[in-house]
Amino acid sequence: MEPFWHNKSLEAMTRDEWESLCDGCGRCCLHKLREDRTEKLHFTNVACRLLDVTTARCSNYAQRRRFVPDCIQLTPQMLNEIDWLPPSCAYRLLQEGRDLPWWHPLVSGRAESVIEAGISVAGRVVTERDSGALEDHVVPWPGKLPRSAGPLTKRKKPK
Repeated sequence: MEPFWHNKSLEAMTRDEWESLCDGCGRCCLHKLREDRTEKLHFTNVACRLLDVTTARCSNYAQRRRFVPDCIQLTPQMLNEIDWLPPSCAYRLLQEGRDLPWWHPLVSGRAESVIEAGISVAGRVVTERDSGALEDHVVPWPGKLPRSAGPLTKRKKPK
């Protein structure tokens, strides 16, 4: 049987299917800076105040927007407008016509595979409280796919 992401468009997925696409890496929960003049995007290694830096999981996902009002509720419609999702993001991969990689929990069957592939931010980031100036924490790795993640493959987009 084909996995649901092979047969359904992002728009046709149920809420549970949509939510299951998140691999829990935490990269989208890192602060980003955008240059005013050039619009260039810079990733930092500073985590949102709700991100548990040891597990890369939101500590209050259900009520995150109450505590972090600018937290994004990602939708399929937003994917064409957002340029800050990391290259490893399942939502971005599927939108671009790529398949989920070997380390994604829906493929591997194991949440730990995200850490093993070097995708997770767990243990690699600092909290807002401990960070100081964001400009001092600009790093390239959240915007790059690590070699350990392996190649990304194309797939046929579902109708």
